Parts: sequence; structure tokens; C-alpha cells
Amino acid sequence: MDRAEMLAYCLAKPGAWLDRPWEGDEVVKVGSRIFAFLGNGDGNPTVGVKCGPTREVADEWLHRHPDDARVMAYIGRSGWNTLRLDGGIDEEELSEAVDASYDMVVAKLPKRERPTA
Repeated sequence: MDRAEMLAYCLAKPGAWLDRPWEGDEVVKVGSRIFAFLGNGDGNPTVGVKCGPTREVADEWLHRHPDDARVMAYIGRSGWNTLRLDGGIDEEELSEAVDASYDMVVAKLPKRERPTA
């Protein structure tokens, strides 16, 4: 999966929208909250997603994909990981990770910010 395909997948989610809160960074939000960070920092396309409600749950990704998953800087302690798009994680798993991140973020949104679709 390449970066453009991942961006399109994220933006197809109900209520999703693209934001550029920091120079050179793109994130996809639902309501006022980010559910996916799209990166291309070291030449490898990545997506940063919430992989679990706790760091311990999110660590499962690190064990399954040691070469393609890493703890996200700054917010990793809250269950966020960075996943390589062009590595050994298949497209279905990447899509499921985005779906789970989206669902966890939507569940924490105030009702007025939750998408209706």
C-alpha cells in the first residue's frame, strides 16, 4: 500500500478530513481528533495509528512486526505506533489498524462531534 492509497482509505471514513497542523505533516481527523498520522520522514511511507488502549496492548504490533512497527514519538505511551506501509505488514492488516484507530478515537469524541454515518 502506498501513501496515496492510505490517505484515500483514511479519508473514506465517515466524517474524516485532512489537516496540516504542522509544517510538512499531514494528519487525518474525525471531529477534532487525529486518528491517523501520515508520514514519509525517512523515505519510507508510514501511518501512525492508535494500536490499543494501552501501551501493553499496542506492543503486540511491535512483537509481530519488529522491522515495520515502532512506538510513536511523544504519544506512544498512549498506545500509538508508527507502521511502515511498504514493509511486511499486509494491506488488510494496515486497513484493520486504521479501522481500529478510527473506532477508538470516535468512541472518545463528544457526541456532538461523532459522525452520523
